[in-house]
Amino acid sequence: MKYLHTMVRVRDVEASLEFYCKHLGLEEIRRIDNEGGRFTLIFLAAPEDKETSATSRSPELELTYNWDGDENYETGRSWGHLAYVVDDIYATCQRLMDAGITINRPPREGRMAFVKSPDDISIELLQKGDALPLQEPWKSMENTGSW
Repeated sequence: MKYLHTMVRVRDVEASLEFYCKHLGLEEIRRIDNEGGRFTLIFLAAPEDKETSATSRSPELELTYNWDGDENYETGRSWGHLAYVVDDIYATCQRLMDAGITINRPPREGRMAFVKSPDDISIELLQKGDALPLQEPWKSMENTGSW
C-alpha cells in the first residue's frame, strides 16, 4: 500500500490556488477538467515532492472544484489538518501575515504554527529540524480563532 493524496473541496479555485501556491509554495502538477461530471481536479505538490509526484503521483494535495456546487462545505469533527514542514517557521509565518493570512496558532515555541485555507482547512506548519530559538512577537502572540 502507498499513500497517494488528500482531497479537499474548494469553493473558489483562484483563492485556493493563491493560498496554496502563492502563499504556501505548493506547485500545480496537473489539472483535470471533467465536463461530464462538471468538476475540476487540481493536483498540487510541495517543491521537494515534485519529482516523486511526477513519477508516482504522490504525495499530492487534490483540490476538487464542483462547477455547479453552491454547497457550503463544513469541517467535520473527524477531520484534522494538512501538515507541511518549512525551512524557517518565523519567516514563513511573517510572509503569510504580510499577505493578510491569519496565524491562528502562532509558533510560540519556534516549532509549530497553524493557518487556515480560504475553505477553512487547517494547515499545520512545522519547523524543519530543531525548534528555532524563542522570538518575539511570536512567543507572546495569542491564538486567533480555531485551528
